[in-house]
Amino acid sequence: MSSKRLEGRVAVVTGASRGIGYFAAKKLAEEGAHIIAIARTVGGLEELDDEIQQVGSSATLVPLDLTDFDAIDRLGAAIFERWKKLDILVGNAGILGPTSPLGHIDPKKFDDVLKINVTANWRLIRSLDPLLRQSDAGRAVFLTSAASLRCRAYWGPYNISKAALEALVHTYVNETRKTNVKSMLVNPGAMRTGMRAKAMPGEDPMTLPHASEVSDDIVRFCVPESEENGRIYDFQIKALRDFAEPSY
Repeated sequence: MSSKRLEGRVAVVTGASRGIGYFAAKKLAEEGAHIIAIARTVGGLEELDDEIQQVGSSATLVPLDLTDFDAIDRLGAAIFERWKKLDILVGNAGILGPTSPLGHIDPKKFDDVLKINVTANWRLIRSLDPLLRQSDAGRAVFLTSAASLRCRAYWGPYNISKAALEALVHTYVNETRKTNVKSMLVNPGAMRTGMRAKAMPGEDPMTLPHASEVSDDIVRFCVPESEENGRIYDFQIKALRDFAEPSY
């Protein structure tokens, strides 16, 4: 009998060609999941595929720009046709966007951040929710940031997008409480990633955790045994916190 916790499970991972998404996909594969790896960078996806084969699992590579919302709809249809269900969704893909005073931001660049960080995740939920409900233990994990609370000056589009993402996931949690679907948010904090290097160009990346280090925690919320639902996990302090409860 296999000791792999995700044997026979199917997982979608966005932003899988590098950084946190790459290592989360690899770790899910090590646990036996078939990975549907989504990213724009074909080379990175091919490298991931090689790694996944080396750990004895398999992948379906989907070179996709997440702003192609019709393609996200087709993804759901293709998964249904082949597997009839989806067990895991890891919504990792995100962009930093412009760092500038709010009044100086180009409207198109503002919209681009919202499209990737918020709308694409909503479109993924819209397309894949029926498939997650077909699983005996549908699990969804989305990557967030403390930016949603800190609202750092000049990071407006990113701050706003992460706050909206958290509201999106919180809403989805409340709509699926009586189903087998459980959803979590993971805040990795400052990590050695390309996005962090762009945001903090003077920072020594070697002082930060490697992007692979959060993968175990992402996987722990993807296994069928996980009962965590509707909470935010802060990787840097290894703590779970609840969404703010309404006062009415």
